[in-house]
Amino acid sequence: MYAVIKTGGKQYKVAEGDRLVVEKIEGEAGDQVVFGEVLMLGGDSGVTVGSPLIDGAQVIGELVEVRKGEKVIVFKKRRRQNYRRTKGHRQWEAFVAISEIVLPGAKPKTAAKAKVAPKAKAEEAAPAKAAPKAAAAPKAAAKPAAKAEKPAAKAAPKAKAANDDLTQLNGVGPAFAKKLNAAGVTGFAQVAAWKAADLDALDAEIPGIKAKAETGDWIKQAKELAKG
Repeated sequence: MYAVIKTGGKQYKVAEGDRLVVEKIEGEAGDQVVFGEVLMLGGDSGVTVGSPLIDGAQVIGELVEVRKGEKVIVFKKRRRQNYRRTKGHRQWEAFVAISEIVLPGAKPKTAAKAKVAPKAKAEEAAPAKAAPKAAAAPKAAAKPAAKAEKPAAKAAPKAKAANDDLTQLNGVGPAFAKKLNAAGVTGFAQVAAWKAADLDALDAEIPGIKAKAETGDWIKQAKELAKG
């Protein structure tokens, strides 16, 4: 007699006494394995085909070993990309010995191997005594309310920048001087105090001003003009 079973997404034709390798099955060596998905039974009396399974039929086996299969080399390459990868993979598999094919309605001859659980220690079996409740901690005294912060002193108003003739700077004409005035730059002292961040901010408003300022050395020239 033979049977066709399904396990791990694959189909196998088995008979009593066969040994076969299937997809990994959780368990240890010596455990009993029951395959309940029987697709077909065949023998001297004929062939029985399930739709898709045969109700009540099962195949009983013994788990001999859970191991890793042979190594498979995986190589990837992308041409003209200087890409090459080589990896190895070993798939987990189960080695099973078929001991019995059970027909629908029949009782299995193979006795199930029951695992004997170890006896629990008396200390573990006895219920643990509830720990005494810890005394409630005294409530912390309420902290005094934080003193109200004093209002910050108002900043003194900034002195207005002098209205200097910015056309004295190298490369600044009347039209460009108007653009500087519109951006709030009206005196040599302001130009003399410029930093890199100030130039970046002005360059976003007046495109090309950073390059002009660096080429004409405005900051150095403005310091001299501010002295008078």
